Amino acid sequence: MDKFQKVKSTAVPLPIEDIDTDQIIPARFLKATSREGFGDNLFRDWRFNPDNTEKDFVLNDSTYSGKVLVAGRNFGCGSSREHAAWAIHDFGFKVVVSSFFADIFKGNALNNGLLPVQVSDDYLAELIEAIKANPDTEVEVDLEQQVISFNGNQELFEVNAYKKECLLNGYDDIDFLVSIKQEIEAYEQASEVI
Repeated sequence: MDKFQKVKSTAVPLPIEDIDTDQIIPARFLKATSREGFGDNLFRDWRFNPDNTEKDFVLNDSTYSGKVLVAGRNFGCGSSREHAAWAIHDFGFKVVVSSFFADIFKGNALNNGLLPVQVSDDYLAELIEAIKANPDTEVEVDLEQQVISFNGNQELFEVNAYKKECLLNGYDDIDFLVSIKQEIEAYEQASEVI
């Protein structure tokens, strides 16, 4: 995974609540086992008609772009498919902001280099309105400080300490274990003495 420290980017507003993983990536596209290519079908049924013509949907609107997706409350509910995080990341998003994430989606996102930033309902509403009023609004997410900000308005967010360390260093779970190999070996040697 790429190291994640700060993202400063414009954002895409998607103020819909209860977006589930089947809406994020429909089940019919879950045939591949590698992470690449899922972004093509992100929000497929919201983005395209059956004949593949574009619908009136925010991801088809060139007014909005960026590495930050700002979604309504209860994002990623539904089934536990990891492909949802793959699709969002493959599309180019590095951060998803919401006032609540489904636990399994949150874990899948963190495991795949996608940072879910949970903010208060009020902060989310202000952020969405700012982006709609000015699509050039930049959102800055500082993982090390655990701060999200826009237009001078900032809020702290929580993140699991282990997952934070992994994201900051670009580690998956195996990379993390390799990074502490010497400590593990020292512990094993000390245990043998006892």
